[in-house]
Amino acid sequence: MVATKEKFFSPTKLSAQQKAATTHDAAMQIIDAEVSAREKKTQKLRQLRLEQEAAAPEATATAPAKKKKK
Repeated sequence: MVATKEKFFSPTKLSAQQKAATTHDAAMQIIDAEVSAREKKTQKLRQLRLEQEAAAPEATATAPAKKKKK
């Protein structure tokens, strides 16, 4: 068995910059997915709120504000 350079040194070893770039790309994909999901949820909730306000505008306008006790 002969010791060769390929056995001791992995040819696919990544540099620190390559590792950082890979990690950054993965993080950005996760963040983009979370932002997309949050915006979709916000749009859905906004639409539901607007429909609810349109259905009962007088109920929200006539309700008196309650005073807080300290």
